[in-house]
Amino acid sequence: MGGKCPHRKVKKRRLSHKTDRRSKFLVKGDDAVYEELQKPDEEKKPLPLDQDLPGMGQFYCLHCDRYFSNVSVRDEHFKTKRHKKRVKQMMGPAPHTQLDADLAAGMGMPDNGPKLMSM
Repeated sequence: MGGKCPHRKVKKRRLSHKTDRRSKFLVKGDDAVYEELQKPDEEKKPLPLDQDLPGMGQFYCLHCDRYFSNVSVRDEHFKTKRHKKRVKQMMGPAPHTQLDADLAAGMGMPDNGPKLMSM
């Protein structure tokens, strides 16, 4: 009696639409966001108009690297737990960079010790 309809061809999506939409816009790494936050206010320039981004690219959260459709949505985002954790993380020590990862993997500059004799 029960079960699936035998002629139904639609398969269930494994990933949600929301995560697919989020990955549409490139997200900066933690180290790039941290560097952006460390810049003085004089170096920061106003956001240019971009029709491809939500809200023409004018409503942006620097900590989370996300664009929003309007001011009220952005202000709601500022109250979320996710944003507050991100702000706390960015106020702490600098995140790891690619150079740190290379050095930890032994791919950095070779250390052959001091030269004893030069000829």
